[in-house]
Amino acid sequence: MSVQDYLDKHLLSRKIEDAVNAAVRAKSPDPVLFISNHMRKAVPSAIIRVKARQILDSRGIPTVEVDLYTNKGMFRASAPSGAHSGMYGAIELRDGDKATYLGNGVSKAVRNINEKISEAIVGMDPILQNQIDQAMIDLDKTEKKGELGANAILAVSIAACRAGAAEKEVPLYKHIADLSGGGNHVLPVPAFTLISGGKHAGNNLAIREIMILPVGAQRFEEAMQMGSETYHHLKAVISEKYGAHGCNVGEDGGLAPDITRHWVYFCSFKEGLDLVMEAISRTGYTNKLKIAIDIAATDFCIGSKYDLDFKSPKKSGQNFKSGEEMIEIYKELCKDYPIVSIEDPFDKEDWEQVKHFSGLGICQVVGDDLLMSNPKRIERAIQEHACNALLLKVNQLGTVTEAIEVVKMARDAKWGVVISQRSGETDDSFLADLSVGLATGRIKAGAPCRGERLAKYNQLIRIEEEIGDQASYVGQNWRHA
Repeated sequence: MSVQDYLDKHLLSRKIEDAVNAAVRAKSPDPVLFISNHMRKAVPSAIIRVKARQILDSRGIPTVEVDLYTNKGMFRASAPSGAHSGMYGAIELRDGDKATYLGNGVSKAVRNINEKISEAIVGMDPILQNQIDQAMIDLDKTEKKGELGANAILAVSIAACRAGAAEKEVPLYKHIADLSGGGNHVLPVPAFTLISGGKHAGNNLAIREIMILPVGAQRFEEAMQMGSETYHHLKAVISEKYGAHGCNVGEDGGLAPDITRHWVYFCSFKEGLDLVMEAISRTGYTNKLKIAIDIAATDFCIGSKYDLDFKSPKKSGQNFKSGEEMIEIYKELCKDYPIVSIEDPFDKEDWEQVKHFSGLGICQVVGDDLLMSNPKRIERAIQEHACNALLLKVNQLGTVTEAIEVVKMARDAKWGVVISQRSGETDDSFLADLSVGLATGRIKAGAPCRGERLAKYNQLIRIEEEIGDQASYVGQNWRHA
């Protein structure tokens, strides 16, 4: 084939002429770069390759990472992992070989991406997120994504979302907003973990987290400053009271002092809250910070009772509380401390107590184990008024599209939405863009320390800077963003 025949076959002469004319009209200072970019835009958008690998999460446990290629470049994403997925959430696929990573390897999930998912989505337009996600759901054929693995599907879904944003030449948060039909880009209130307990730390504290919400900040960057300063003041408070060993941290970076075990009622809860209040008083942000607590009550529910001393090797049996007694505890805590949000105050199947407590209107009641981000559980909770906020963990669903759909359900019910990390995180910052794109009121990404947590918070600082004067921090409106 001659050069002229080749040019004619691919219409190159006309395409190059169009690119040159466009560069001239734009008066481009760098016509070669302009023409190159113009020609790239003329190439049909398509996924051309998908490559997965096994990496380690923040707990040193394997998870899935994906590189997805289009003509725009390579787009990487990784799947987070929780301590447990629960019976209502999508299924992480693990190898189960105890001789390798104690059975936690994800080589099967990686192989499913490289051999099955790749074949199904190569050639698809990355802008069409819904179609890509649906293709993987159809390929899996199971309700909980147990065939391919939700960890495999999610990593590909996030990578495709990044590729779609690049194809449209817009920021990731803007692409997510477009996918959801939204338009407002608001920065969420960060729920900083200050004290870790429950199954996330080795201390005696039964509840999982004590968090602060910088609702009085004017910008996200100011909220970060408040969170960081309070965290470091808390380290000083704990060091003074318990010694340096009290500043060990839990899985999500929260400080984990060995709070004294009390046989009388719920003094250990108050001891942890008192530490946080002392730190807040030292910062001078008393009127700008509120408190949220994650009870994670499922972890210490036995039958219809709650064992507040479940972590003690020397249980006396005196710290078992009924659901009614737990409500009295929460009422007193909310009276004595600036608590505005309680997550999972009861067991995941204790619908009656959570409905009763939510009906009191004392604070926001967030459903985590109660809902598992499961649409059916969310629908039931909406109908029964069982809580008034959704804790969204994307890996419990498995795709970006499904995450958008459940957020719409929550919004339609006038619920709050909290975008949440998992205990096993990576340095992937996707949750930051998701929280802005979906305009959620809060993001729960852990303590203002540790790289895998700060990856999300630091990305939000960049997004606020990029949006500029039009950036809006949700602040006092965090419940109704």
